[in-house]
Amino acid sequence: MPLRPVGLPTLRHRLGATLLPIALLVAPLPAVAASETDDDLPVAEIQAFAEVFERIKRAYVEEVDDATLLRNAMRGMLSELDPHSTYLDAKAYESLRETTQGEFGGVGIEVGKRDGQLTVITPIDDTPASRSGLQAQDTILRIDDTPTEGLSLQEAVELMRGDPGTEIRLTIMRQGEDAPRNVTLEREIIRTQSVKSDILAPGYGYLRVSQFQTRTGEQVTEALNDLTEDGPLQGLVLDLRNNPGGVLQAAVDVADAFLEDGQIVYTEGRLADSELSFYANRVTTAPDVPLVVLINGGSASAAEIVAGALQDQRRGVVMGTKSFGKGSVQQIMPLGEDEALKLTTARYFTPSGRSIQAQGIEPDVEVVRGRLEVAKDNGLQVREADLEGHLTGNGGGTQGGEFNTRLRDDYQLGEALNLLKALNVLDERKR
Repeated sequence: MPLRPVGLPTLRHRLGATLLPIALLVAPLPAVAASETDDDLPVAEIQAFAEVFERIKRAYVEEVDDATLLRNAMRGMLSELDPHSTYLDAKAYESLRETTQGEFGGVGIEVGKRDGQLTVITPIDDTPASRSGLQAQDTILRIDDTPTEGLSLQEAVELMRGDPGTEIRLTIMRQGEDAPRNVTLEREIIRTQSVKSDILAPGYGYLRVSQFQTRTGEQVTEALNDLTEDGPLQGLVLDLRNNPGGVLQAAVDVADAFLEDGQIVYTEGRLADSELSFYANRVTTAPDVPLVVLINGGSASAAEIVAGALQDQRRGVVMGTKSFGKGSVQQIMPLGEDEALKLTTARYFTPSGRSIQAQGIEPDVEVVRGRLEVAKDNGLQVREADLEGHLTGNGGGTQGGEFNTRLRDDYQLGEALNLLKALNVLDERKR
């Protein structure tokens, strides 16, 4: 049966649900030829496993049923492979199904394990986590009164889940700070809108994709049509910062909105059916608009596919900081009705052959996160207009207006807009 991308992918766990890595693939367990296994069974290790199983059954301080021991053994086998392969029991599998519907309960952060510590991958836009100021790379030390050291991702997620309206206290450690801080959040139903758009300045658009859902490609097309309703754009900022990923086809559709041809992404794995390749269509929504793509350490999976494709195809300038580096493909293999196996089966590659996995996307222009401080005029500077008897100019007066608070508070976004304006200046001088 050919593998078919469906559902919501991203490798992390959302509070209140488990998100799959980009390119969620659902398929039955592949048949294995007898010749591949009959002569290679490690008899001694199987005998040792059986002995450990029996000794736990007889000697462990509390009685443990066979089903629990076997499930724990499956978890152990998968957890030692990589951070994204796992056994999904009935509860975790149901959480997965809830997540693919685009609605879940929680506080709205993607979490993962980094150097053995529970770490914030990214806060999701317009959720309790983003409103509280949680940031990518924050380390979560405690969930309420429970230390996170030694907890599995699934256990941490279960602790952070709860009824909407209830509170949760996270103790976090942030890079550059000397002491932990406590953040209290109120759980709510998370309904995420994946695409937002706005005008940054006359002729310059802003397109924010917070995650890649089933309809994200359509929503990007609609947003681009709205932005160009009054005329062509002189430039566009595509914001993929803190985007944890999502549906593979949505990533392809978004990249395709800016590309007229060429490869977008391909995968390689041990199974022939895991080798996939996606290309742009000639029908393109915005093939010519000057483009700056913003990424950071919270940009993962599908976000990295889009940024890598646009960078390799020289379609836009990638700006910001290095992305997360999630470039592996997971299959969801049902085990009966209520359980499943999530197994890493392939890696993603950009059109030029770069592996995303553990490498990430390097920006063309590195701009770190910051805030622009505007110096106030103290009135002591002397200008030509202040001199007695100065000549009057023939041009109009300067334009006033309030300083754009969004650009003031978001240095990376401001630099992206400045770059687009500079590119237009150069383009006009070449004409």
